[in-house]
Amino acid sequence: MREFIAEIASIGKLRHRNLVRLLGYCRRKGELLLVYDFMFNGSLDKFLFSSERPVLNWDQRYKILRDVASGLLYLHEGWEQVVLHRDVKASNILLDGDLNGKLGDFGLSRLYDHGTNAQTSHVVGTLGYLAHELTRTGKATISADVFSFGVVMLEVACGRRPIDLHASPEEENLVDWVTEFWKRGSLLEARDCKLGNDYVVKELELVLKLGLLCSHPVPAARPTMRQVTQYLDGDAVLPELPLDVSTYSCTIAALCKKGLDHFYSKNGSSEQASAPSSFTSTESIILAIES
Repeated sequence: MREFIAEIASIGKLRHRNLVRLLGYCRRKGELLLVYDFMFNGSLDKFLFSSERPVLNWDQRYKILRDVASGLLYLHEGWEQVVLHRDVKASNILLDGDLNGKLGDFGLSRLYDHGTNAQTSHVVGTLGYLAHELTRTGKATISADVFSFGVVMLEVACGRRPIDLHASPEEENLVDWVTEFWKRGSLLEARDCKLGNDYVVKELELVLKLGLLCSHPVPAARPTMRQVTQYLDGDAVLPELPLDVSTYSCTIAALCKKGLDHFYSKNGSSEQASAPSSFTSTESIILAIES
């Protein structure tokens, strides 16, 4: 109980325009209740899947994704500690009166210091949003949050739930379903039919491709939330990467080496024993592509 209260007290200090503010907590008849700001328009999943809410147009959807990406970047890099949300999903994305997206529900979140490793040791989260490595190691990382956000991006673009038990086996899993469209060269056909033809082609392609990259089964292949926000804001160009798992590891290794060689040649150094500690695989790949 003391640990729970200490962690909630810390999370209550988070302040960002795209996070639902935690106001406090209470204990009532053995239940622990968290109290958040009231969000007038409720959760994103209601707009995506309920006929009682109006259909979100593409501009609204894209802005919501940018909002949530900004909030996740703050959690991972912008606060005094790293905050693992561990339950990023459409029902935990809340919308205010102006349909601004805010990430909420920090009941499963964990904190750790920058530069150290997370100490989580058991799997929590929601089926369909869980990164593959969690089922093997049980250890959550910021990369697992990125995976969940990737699924949310596909959910927003396609208007489909991450797991559809009523669909055929080949269409049951959203990530696998979109991947097949990507392999066939018909990615835009995976879009939500409720959008009609009212969408920005480049933005929709970006969201679908970035969603697949973020939800890639290889954690090292996923971008950081900083890179995700740069892609969504148009400050960086998403590289074209193969998404076939059987060839991906070799491609990652080759592109990373090429990226590091290019980095060292630009900086006048012949030492190539190891990458700078701040380099991620994706950053190395981008360097390789740029060269």
